[in-house]
Amino acid sequence: MDNSPIHWTALAVFIFFFALVTVMGFVASRWQRGPAPPPGGPQGQHLDEWGLGGRRFGGWITWFLVGGDFYTAYTVIAVPALVYAVGAYGFFALPYTIVVYPIVFAIMPRLWRVAKEAGHVTAADVVYGQYGSRTLELAVALTGVVATMPYIALQLVGMQVVIKALGLSGEFPLAAAFVILALYTYSAGLRAPALIAFVKDLMIYIVVLVAVVLVPAKLGGYGAVFQAAGDAFAAKGGATGLILQPAQMLPYASLALGSALAAFMYPHTLTGIFAAKSADTIRKNAVFLPAYTLLLGLIALLGYMAHAAHLAIKTPNDVVPALFGALFPAWFSGFAFAAIAIGALVPAAVMSIGAANLFTRNFWKAYVNPAVSPHGEAKVAKIASLVVKFGALLFILFVPTQYALDLQLLGGVWIVQTFPSVVFGLFAKVFRAPALLLGWVVGMATGTALAFADGIKPVHAFVLGGHSYALYTGLSALLLNVLVVLVAQAVLSAGRGAAAPHALPER
Repeated sequence: MDNSPIHWTALAVFIFFFALVTVMGFVASRWQRGPAPPPGGPQGQHLDEWGLGGRRFGGWITWFLVGGDFYTAYTVIAVPALVYAVGAYGFFALPYTIVVYPIVFAIMPRLWRVAKEAGHVTAADVVYGQYGSRTLELAVALTGVVATMPYIALQLVGMQVVIKALGLSGEFPLAAAFVILALYTYSAGLRAPALIAFVKDLMIYIVVLVAVVLVPAKLGGYGAVFQAAGDAFAAKGGATGLILQPAQMLPYASLALGSALAAFMYPHTLTGIFAAKSADTIRKNAVFLPAYTLLLGLIALLGYMAHAAHLAIKTPNDVVPALFGALFPAWFSGFAFAAIAIGALVPAAVMSIGAANLFTRNFWKAYVNPAVSPHGEAKVAKIASLVVKFGALLFILFVPTQYALDLQLLGGVWIVQTFPSVVFGLFAKVFRAPALLLGWVVGMATGTALAFADGIKPVHAFVLGGHSYALYTGLSALLLNVLVVLVAQAVLSAGRGAAAPHALPER
């Protein structure tokens, strides 16, 4: 690239594609609209329209939308960075995104059907509809909002990295990008990221497929890439390498399983599910979405390629931009950076919408204005989405990035604790709210305590019988959560059964 501080050719290409998706974002307000209200009927958008796109998204739209908000810009930055830093251990994202889709196939159509029939917009709505407990509803909603905020902030990390790679400095470019995002999300709701996801995913596929062919060719082939990465890990020592060490296999597997259970409990992924037009649409997507896993595996290989390119970088997060800047012409680097930045906008928009839906339905309507109209819900959600986005922007501007990463790791530990409350009632009607709430409390407290004890690391080592077993903290806490739910449910059922003989003579 150029020697000037600002890489003008790359910047021009970047601005062109960013402007393109901005126009698409505003145009999206008229795309896939439902029928106009009858004369004299209620005017304005309803929350179903703004927050779920009218629940009319078919197979292709859902595929791009769910893929767009599940595979984020930070995925494109963080997965290669982790592979660059630790080697094979960083590939846990691959089995995680393979395991997740059978879970989606089995659970999400049933969850969608319950939500559709009752008009639920959020997972917390479903929980309240099943158990009638405002406390449990609040617990699920609060967990969703808290777990989502650092996730939005991390999309900004991805944008920061590419903006820096373009030679731009200061906070204005990032702030301007998010102001634009806030405006067209406010206007078009979920339709904006759904439409932009088509362009985003196409760009990402082009970038990755070009990179995995041309980068190894420039570096002497894949043999040279793996040799260079192996030499780098051997020199570094420790728990790094091209293959997993025996002690890494259990934590690797537990990270994959725990992450898979957590993935579709996040508000943004559930928003994509609830926006589908049918349960069959979700099943078909569960079959075809693993195509993104193939893409993710190719993206991860960029971490190994960075070793072969002998890049001089300050942090692992700079790996992908530095690789493109060093090996490709400026115009293609600008295209790649635009793909990554747009890849931040889509999930950030869906995340803010998901959090806004939770605030509107499970805080505002539940406690502030139970009589709020559907149009009023949409107005509240629009404002809440602005607050969420600007809160994330302030977080990333004034709080060190490491704290955002730490909180995102905690977010996974927290959100998986909502799994029993959201899922168990879909398959068995025996569970009661007090048991699920107690399990949630124990899981949240245990997961948080273990994570802080380990310095906000995702894995905790348990010592049993003189042997150490390392497990994903979120999965460990979830197992305890489920155990507490089962024990509490048994106690509640026994108590209810013991009371029955005393009640019979009174009839």
